[in-house]
Amino acid sequence: MRTLFRAGALSAVAASAVLCLPAAAHATAPGDNGTVKIHDSATGEELRRNEPHVCTFYLDAFGFDRAQQVDWHIEAWAPTAGVKGETVRSGALTLDGEGHGRTADLTLPDGHYKLFWNFAGEKGSAKHKVFWTDCGEDATAPAPSASASPSASPSASEAPAETPAAEAAPSSSPSPQGGEGDLAETGNGAPVGLLSAAAAALLGAGGYLVLRRRRA
Repeated sequence: MRTLFRAGALSAVAASAVLCLPAAAHATAPGDNGTVKIHDSATGEELRRNEPHVCTFYLDAFGFDRAQQVDWHIEAWAPTAGVKGETVRSGALTLDGEGHGRTADLTLPDGHYKLFWNFAGEKGSAKHKVFWTDCGEDATAPAPSASASPSASPSASEAPAETPAAEAAPSSSPSPQGGEGDLAETGNGAPVGLLSAAAAALLGAGGYLVLRRRRA
């Protein structure tokens, strides 16, 4: 009886182990448990958001199995594709120990595209993302330089030099005609000294004539 009981218990344990093996194998084997995002070149790798409108961009993968091998390519897509499905970029990379990896920065002409992300161990179709590139003219055209407006008033270097007070206006008083020792002039222009001497000579001559008549 005990032998039958022990045999039944061992059988149950063995059956449980067999049933658990597929689940354990599925948990450790490479699978489709990751995601890939389109990131603007200025977006940090740690952010897990998708940015479907970019100019310069990169592909950023998260949550895949460690050291997983990835092959990817980008196809031109409607409505802007000249030939829908034409491969315009492709590459490969190996993800790190945490299942993360990123490409280098990429550029494409403005348009609509679709990313196909294939990896080792995938059990369905490739991961994919559609996105637009739009750099526009404003992204490449240099900004117009601001023209300097003319100054309302001339600068200090352009302002006319001030005229000295002595040269700005003529003196209101006439300058003297002679040197510092010259005598003043009369209305007829003869010097006062000469007139005084002539008057004294005439007075002397008159006195002399008077005395002479008295003696005669």
